[in-house]
Amino acid sequence: MTTRLLGIDPGSRRTGLGVIDVDAYGHYTFVHCEVLNLLIDTDNFPERLGRLAEGIDAAIDQWQPQQVAIETVFMDKSATSALKLGHARGAAIATVVRRGLPLAEYAPRVIKQSLVGKGAADKDQVQHMVRILLNLQGERLFADAADALAVALTHAHMAATAARAGVGVAALRRRSSTPRQ
Repeated sequence: MTTRLLGIDPGSRRTGLGVIDVDAYGHYTFVHCEVLNLLIDTDNFPERLGRLAEGIDAAIDQWQPQQVAIETVFMDKSATSALKLGHARGAAIATVVRRGLPLAEYAPRVIKQSLVGKGAADKDQVQHMVRILLNLQGERLFADAADALAVALTHAHMAATAARAGVGVAALRRRSSTPRQ
C-alpha cells in the first residue's frame, strides 16, 4: 500500500508544495513539487492569502494526497514578518482542514533533525538530503519546494517510527519536541 503525502512550507510571498509517495517498506518516491508565487500581479496581502488557499486546493485536487504536513512558525527578527507567516500558515491549515485531510505540524528544528541528524542544519544540508532521499540529483530544486519536500519526508519518517513504536504521530512529535534535561 502506498500513501501520498503533501508537504507545505508556508510563506506570505512564496509557498512551497511537495508531494511524495511512501510505500509500506518506507521507500520514498518523488511525485511533484512547486512554488506558489503569491506576489504575481499583486502586493495585496489578503489577495495573496486567497491565492495560497487556491493553490493548495488545486494541488489537493490534482495530486490527491491522503495526508498533509506543514512547517510551524519559526521566530523571525521582524514581528511583522512572523505575523504574516502566521497568517499564511492559518490560510494553509484552514484549506487542508476544510478538505477533511489529516494534518501534522513539524517545527523547523525537528525537520532538520529528521533529515540531516542535527537541528541546526543549514538549508543547503537539508536540500542535499532531500535530493539524496528522493533521487533528484540532476534536477533543479527551488528552496521553498525543497523545504516542502523535507516536511513531507519528515512526516513519512515520523509516521513510520510511530507505527513501529505503537504510538500515534502526535505522541511521537510531543516526545521529540520536549527539551531534554
